[in-house]
Amino acid sequence: MIICVDFDGTLCEHKFPEIGEPYLEVINKLKLRRQHGDKLILWTCRDGRPLDEAVAWCKQLGLEFDAVNDDLPEIKKNFIFKSKKVYGDVYLDDRNIIMESL
Repeated sequence: MIICVDFDGTLCEHKFPEIGEPYLEVINKLKLRRQHGDKLILWTCRDGRPLDEAVAWCKQLGLEFDAVNDDLPEIKKNFIFKSKKVYGDVYLDDRNIIMESL
């Protein structure tokens, strides 16, 4: 499974451009999923230095990603063009809405 994960408001409190307090329950579950073979993509609007800081912050907490704001290499080879949408099976985001609730 490919899990795309937002940063602000999902892995930590939303304090952009700062980094808020970690949501350890989410982080620990994602680390466990990765240990069991799932792929993780950090999927965030952060860019440049704020993105580098977020990636380093996650790494300090033991959370590493297979890609950052990009498709996995094995997915890229299956597409002729580069889409702005990152391919995943599941998207974790604090601004999600479940279709059944619409």
